[in-house]
Amino acid sequence: MPKNFIIAFLLLFGLSNSANAQFGFSHEIGAILGPVAFQSDYGERHDFSTNMGNTGYGIGIIHYLNFSYRAECNCYTPETYFNDHFKLRSELSYNKTELQHFGKWVDASRTGQIANQLRAMRGSTAVTNVGMQLEFFPLSIRDFTATIGSFAPFISLGGQFSFYDPEAYSLLGDGSLDNPTTTPIKYLGATTNSGGNVWSIVSSVGCRYKLTELSDLMVDLRMQYYFSNWVDGLNPDPTIYTENKANDWNVWFNVGYIYYLQ
Repeated sequence: MPKNFIIAFLLLFGLSNSANAQFGFSHEIGAILGPVAFQSDYGERHDFSTNMGNTGYGIGIIHYLNFSYRAECNCYTPETYFNDHFKLRSELSYNKTELQHFGKWVDASRTGQIANQLRAMRGSTAVTNVGMQLEFFPLSIRDFTATIGSFAPFISLGGQFSFYDPEAYSLLGDGSLDNPTTTPIKYLGATTNSGGNVWSIVSSVGCRYKLTELSDLMVDLRMQYYFSNWVDGLNPDPTIYTENKANDWNVWFNVGYIYYLQ
């Protein structure tokens, strides 16, 4: 299935090349990586140890349509507000997080069966994403491009289509989470090790630094909200366990390098 995402990303890149030929855009390519904090049904909501413990990594390749510059003539496009303040970003990314329960319910002082079962629960999820975001730069893109050492803050909003591959198991007994001796009743019948597809919405805030004439460094803090509660492999009945009613989401801080194609 991830192969289909790579094909989709190449199609997006091909469409952008076609757009360049017709409308005179220029291109930028880059790579991103950084830690991902996955917010799921593992752990306790608003708990610091959960937020720090359920942290994985993410990597990706990105492509931009730059509307302010025409590569084929080495010249600027006609000056409009949109051309000077927006870029279109397409992305193929991957993130993986190991998951377990943190917080007061698994504190060492708790010695009951449920606490032992929760402490033994383990999981992971690997997510491949492909999608687009529209980035808004409040300062002039042209001025930033022309000034080495300058900064360009931005915000973005977009959507992605993701393939997720979860794993949920227990360190007790046979490792199955379908067994009442290893699993709290809350999670019985509410786990899966089967992958699936999901749409998500992505929003971020970040900043670029003009490193050289043809390259930038970037930092980016994003939130990705999935329209499913199965991405982590757990989905307790939200009508009974209201503390788990929210869908899965993550926060990703990444650092990137971007190169301008001429």
